Amino acid sequence: MTISMYQASVPVIIRSLTNLAAILEKAAAHAEAKKIDQSVFLGSRLFPDMLPLVKQIHIATDITRRGVARLAEVDPPSFEDNETTFAELVDRIDRNITYLKTLTPAQIDGSEEKTITLPVGKQTMTFQGLPYLTGFILPNLYFHTTTAYNILRHNGLEIGKIDFLGKPE
Repeated sequence: MTISMYQASVPVIIRSLTNLAAILEKAAAHAEAKKIDQSVFLGSRLFPDMLPLVKQIHIATDITRRGVARLAEVDPPSFEDNETTFAELVDRIDRNITYLKTLTPAQIDGSEEKTITLPVGKQTMTFQGLPYLTGFILPNLYFHTTTAYNILRHNGLEIGKIDFLGKPE
């Protein structure tokens, strides 16, 4: 049995982002129950030179939306980075998932060897499709969702591994 580029990307990303949205909803309830302003959590960092929680969500959604769009050779929607509440971040994730669901296997399958050119700061990175997915998109998704999880856990949110992974299907 083989796995397609679509199967390795869209469903995997949707699952991870869905779990992230659920964690953010728990964080909103926690902030309300403890009477802590949400901005305290949204601006929290693991270390002073790391990006805050809100940017972790921005990057996780941007990397996945733009990345899969590159594989499909389509232009993704653009999102402003202006969220100031957990609800707005969950909405951003939901919009990202809604967009990803518009992409079809026919658009993404067969992109394993497609050349992807990506501007990163002042540099340009070039990948083939499969290494772009497995060595750039997915690791970035996991890094930023894990960092978001860790920021919230560090700040007292009672979540565990199953929140990150989601319940088995």
